[in-house]
Amino acid sequence: MNRKHSLVLAGLSSLALIQPATIAAKVDRVVVESVTPAESVAGAPTYEIVSGHFAGTLDPRLPGNAVITDIVQAPRNAQGLVEYSATFKLARPIDKAKASGVLFYDVPNRGNFLIGPDPDGHVRLVSGWQGDLPKDAGLQTVTVPVTRGKGGRPLTGPVLVRFQDVPSGTRSAAITGSIGRPTARPQPVSLDTRKARLFYQTAGSETRHPVAARDFAFADCSTKAFPGTPDPSSLCLRGGFDPARAYTLVYTGKDPLVLGIGFAATRDLVAHLRRSPDDVAGAIRWTVASGTSQSGNFLKSFVNLGFNADEAGRIVFDGINPNIAARQVPLNLRFGVPGGAARAFEPGSEGTLWWSPYNDRVRGLGTTSLLDRCALSNTCPKVIETFGSAEFWGLRMSPGLIGTNAASDVPLPANVRRYYFPSVTHGGSWTGGFKPAGDGAVPGCKLPGNPNPSLESLHAAQAMLVDWVRSGTEPKPNAYPTIAGGELVQVTAEAMGWRGVPGTPDPARMLNRMPDYRFGMAFRARDVSGSLSTLPPEQRGTIPQLVPRVNDDGNETAGIPSVQLQVPLGTYLGWNETTTGFDAGSGCSFIGGFVPFAKTRAERLAAGDARPSLEERYGNRDGFLASVRAAVARQQAAGWLLPRDAERLLRQAEESEVLR
Repeated sequence: MNRKHSLVLAGLSSLALIQPATIAAKVDRVVVESVTPAESVAGAPTYEIVSGHFAGTLDPRLPGNAVITDIVQAPRNAQGLVEYSATFKLARPIDKAKASGVLFYDVPNRGNFLIGPDPDGHVRLVSGWQGDLPKDAGLQTVTVPVTRGKGGRPLTGPVLVRFQDVPSGTRSAAITGSIGRPTARPQPVSLDTRKARLFYQTAGSETRHPVAARDFAFADCSTKAFPGTPDPSSLCLRGGFDPARAYTLVYTGKDPLVLGIGFAATRDLVAHLRRSPDDVAGAIRWTVASGTSQSGNFLKSFVNLGFNADEAGRIVFDGINPNIAARQVPLNLRFGVPGGAARAFEPGSEGTLWWSPYNDRVRGLGTTSLLDRCALSNTCPKVIETFGSAEFWGLRMSPGLIGTNAASDVPLPANVRRYYFPSVTHGGSWTGGFKPAGDGAVPGCKLPGNPNPSLESLHAAQAMLVDWVRSGTEPKPNAYPTIAGGELVQVTAEAMGWRGVPGTPDPARMLNRMPDYRFGMAFRARDVSGSLSTLPPEQRGTIPQLVPRVNDDGNETAGIPSVQLQVPLGTYLGWNETTTGFDAGSGCSFIGGFVPFAKTRAERLAAGDARPSLEERYGNRDGFLASVRAAVARQQAAGWLLPRDAERLLRQAEESEVLR
């Protein structure tokens, strides 16, 4: 369905009107608020940053939009369309002759983003998609409508909020969701606590201890004793919070945001810039998207829900790179919390997790794949999936590879490549370098941060994706741990080949178990969509998971090892141990740890460490540097290290303190 749309460009000092253009994407206007020079990047053309916002409309009757939860009940304009607006930033080469023709979309994570010049001349784009974020100038955000019930009455439903590790002595806490960036939760229909439920659990126990309605209040008790000052956004406890307990509040909330519109906003902006004749992005021939963690989950759900087809049925992204993304994003939900991260009672792992058809008999979902909808519309992108060790240990990656029965490997289709970055923390160490002491202390975790990077391998994988999309060049073969290869094993020290490393616990205690949650009849599990009508969810057992094997050093061997892992300075772990709070003694979220090698044989023997020391491995500093040069050469020859990254790694090795 084609519509005429006008593009409004606001320059640094004035607005200029561009003639209407006939396109299918339902972006009605793009307003450019500023154009500023970008900081220069070595090897990249000169860029400028375009900042602004865009507004669009959606027809709830179209099948591509009807999948959005609650859009049918959203307010409509005079034309019967649902309106939204969002922010964007775009980096483009000033000299158009140096543009590659590729639009590279970086999905923001909880509104956070990076934007700047691209050494390969790609146009880089970010935009808002998460509707529950505060409207902060430093974030990419989207404004979506509140949906209403019949006759304009408030739409209501159950809301769950978890309070964990609240400092001792705290009398009231904000009712928020998400991690990293707390987001406000819906206001309760009533402040009467008899219409809500509150219970607590102690560490290691599934028992739920109810808190009497008279002992908590929707109130602020920071300056006034219990029951405090009534406040729908705060929970107050008589006697205060106990940090040894995790509290769960369930209440009836009202006025849900139509959060799923974030998918359509991304779809329509990219489709608009790809095919419209305006000069915001320039001539675009190919489109690629990458998302990391929450943002990678977004891309999986984007494709699963059918948003890779625009309203005219044409492909949106030619290629996608879900990076360190183990789940679907819980965005298309009434009262959803898209900023969650595989914690207790949070949805996201319940739906389709595999790229090929798989019959999920354990959970009764039938045979599904993430590519079902795009296959019907012939709009499936080329996919390069990348992830590392922490995703197995902290984010429940295993079922996406081996299904919910953990019986055999789920095969990959021809349009998907999967690359595993062994022995890295969530996203790898972004500080880089060769660090014999690790990445420093991590608050709340026992071990120093894991310094093993995955960024160089990710750069190579993304370059392969662009080449695959642009010229049809096949990427490298899949490289990841499998059951068939004997690389995915039970979570026991014996099965893993774990010999024990001084100062570390049994790794079996570090795994984030995967409950088989059931959120009620209104929850569309395969799509992680609809409503969570059963809160807390019913748990019907635990989904089995497997983890990668390790060598005698405790380091993983499957996949694409970094140069640092090929020239190790210690044991690089995808898990760590929590030292304080409710989770003490279990895995430290999805943060990896590091246990350095002793420098000398005498030191390691004194510590009872069976792992050879740095001197036993490399002899001296010259031997270490020679090993790094050899590993860099191997990695480049294998196509897993770009020249600019190779130069940086060699420089970092020279600057390091290893055996100096």
